[in-house]
Amino acid sequence: MRTRLAVAVSGLALVAIAASGAGAATLSPAHLAPARAAAAGPRVTLSPASGPPTTTVAVSGSGFGAYEGVDLYFGTTDLALAGTGRTGSFGPVSIHIPASAIPGTAWVSAEGRRTRLFAQTPFTVRTNWDQFHFSANHEGVNPYENVLSPATVTGLDVNWIFATGNLVSSPAVVNGLVYITSYDDSVYAVNASTGAKRWSFKTGRSIYASPAVVNGLVYVVSYDDRVYALNAATGAERWSFNTGTAEAHTPVVANGLVYVGSFDGKLYALNAATGAKRWTFTTGGVVYPPTVADGIVVAGSQDGKVYALNASTGAKRWSFAVASSGGYSAPAIADGVVYVTATTGKIYALNLLSGGGLLWSFNLGGIAATSSPAVANGVAYVGSPDGNVYALNARTGAELWSFNTGGPVYNSAPAVANGVVYVGSNDGKVFALNASTGAELWNFTTGGVVFNGPAVANGVVYVGSGDNNLYAFGLRGGLPAPTRPRPGNLHPNYGLREQR
Repeated sequence: MRTRLAVAVSGLALVAIAASGAGAATLSPAHLAPARAAAAGPRVTLSPASGPPTTTVAVSGSGFGAYEGVDLYFGTTDLALAGTGRTGSFGPVSIHIPASAIPGTAWVSAEGRRTRLFAQTPFTVRTNWDQFHFSANHEGVNPYENVLSPATVTGLDVNWIFATGNLVSSPAVVNGLVYITSYDDSVYAVNASTGAKRWSFKTGRSIYASPAVVNGLVYVVSYDDRVYALNAATGAERWSFNTGTAEAHTPVVANGLVYVGSFDGKLYALNAATGAKRWTFTTGGVVYPPTVADGIVVAGSQDGKVYALNASTGAKRWSFAVASSGGYSAPAIADGVVYVTATTGKIYALNLLSGGGLLWSFNLGGIAATSSPAVANGVAYVGSPDGNVYALNARTGAELWSFNTGGPVYNSAPAVANGVVYVGSNDGKVFALNASTGAELWNFTTGGVVFNGPAVANGVVYVGSGDNNLYAFGLRGGLPAPTRPRPGNLHPNYGLREQR
């Protein structure tokens, strides 16, 4: 005699035929798997769940219909068609966040073509400016900026102002926080949207070097002879390293190492996680801020030379003599060329991979130049103590245009984003210039000299001033919040090929 048994599995009724005796039917875990997946409801996960426009994201899903196509949308745009298997799962399938994606919370949606089962999860569109001049190669370019442009930058206004006790460094902007150092001996973490202080950390003496924020740690150097690594979320000290001298310059972080130039004439490479010394290289004078690219670390020294070292071992690759007192700025490295300014009042272009040979030099007014260059789209942008910002052909050194700020540009490194050059001047102003023509698009007058360079991220310009304030400039009215799509309101792209 056979009976029909209703077996409840995760809220779904399965009907099984059971027979008495040895021939009785059983439900194995394999039989139950599709039911369990469906019962849990459709679900979609992302890796990573945040990043800048153009990020490649791996999308995985479960709880959809068996052997059906699932459309994957960013906002309302159908980017990919995933194919499920027997259990209704798919992935990982790659999608690419559009270059036009606006900073903030966006939505990735998945909808089954046959079942109309729907799942959705947020993706945070966000660009990090994680260390001085954007990245370890110090090109000074944010390639992801899509809010501010020559057409929109005229609408910049003050979002907020954060007061410190003294001169403010160039900022780093990471995961919704702005990090700065100040001559009041402190490191600050500030909410990037509101300017509210998240935390501060007091070192033993003044700090003027810019912070670097990588893999959840903030790296700073202080006049108390130490390099510090702090927890980026809390400000708690993770480790410190004594350089043995009263001053070190802005650190750079790359491939698990922290590189620091010091007043004791050495370039240090430290383990980024532990602070353990990996190697040192000794020059004949103060070592200025280093730059890392293509497995090579480059730094100028007060002994008159620019040095290129193996980034892993510290072995010398080459050196180039620029002047009796050497280079000062952190070099920029782009497309195999090192761009560095020096106390000769010149900017030099050196071949990175071919022994540091001189490609060209350009006279920046004959005064000691300390502004780090930015390099974008074949153009090198550099500030000069003669008050000008120069745009030079990056390949030949030929002048393309110059703009006079009204005051010396000693140390403010230009930042370039989406066709706009941002730079500060000792006349107290921050300028936005057309990157192609040098035409002034916008300026703002602070209460002191703008000695350090701006950071541009997520449609906001962050810059410190000699009036002891950090400024955040954004578009009036802010950015529109992306619309959250609803089930059934999305339109499949039937031209997509299914991916499994």
